[in-house]
Amino acid sequence: MFDGHVVTLLDAAVSLVNTLTDGARQGRPYAAPHGDRLPQAVHEALPGPSDRPAVASDHATYLAHTAQRMRAVFEAVDRGDVDQAARLVNTLLRTTGARPQLDCVAGEPWQVHFHGTDDSLSVGWSAGCATALALAIGSNLAGRLGVCTAPHCDRVYVDASRNTVRHFCSAACRSRVKAAAFRARRASRS
Repeated sequence: MFDGHVVTLLDAAVSLVNTLTDGARQGRPYAAPHGDRLPQAVHEALPGPSDRPAVASDHATYLAHTAQRMRAVFEAVDRGDVDQAARLVNTLLRTTGARPQLDCVAGEPWQVHFHGTDDSLSVGWSAGCATALALAIGSNLAGRLGVCTAPHCDRVYVDASRNTVRHFCSAACRSRVKAAAFRARRASRS
């Protein structure tokens, strides 16, 4: 499906969107962190060791803006408007200056990574996530991007299942929907 680096970037895109955009989460309203809480939220949303340097406020603000733009990509794909999703990703690619680069990771072979116009935390992650979304949309894997179908939840996900059957952002949402369906069936028999 996707190589390891692209999976990491898609996971980062999902994490940033789900952490940094307002909406609904698991049946409840969700307000994204802002102000003094935003840098720590970005730090926790990005993959990597927890002991890495703190995220500066300007980088957190940039990534929160990127998350808003990535949410629009997931929503466009979810409603079947792949053309709009592609336009949105192309804008992200242009604004970040996304470019591939071969990087050598100690003990591993050369790998294609994606960088932005500068290698700052915010531009680098934004460019990488935009490129991963472009790779998904530019292949037959666009349908793997989704928005949770559970009531009162609009968190996003990437469907990594073998047969593309995922409809929920989390096991908690899947369980909520199954429990509600069970209660409805039981009530209809009474």
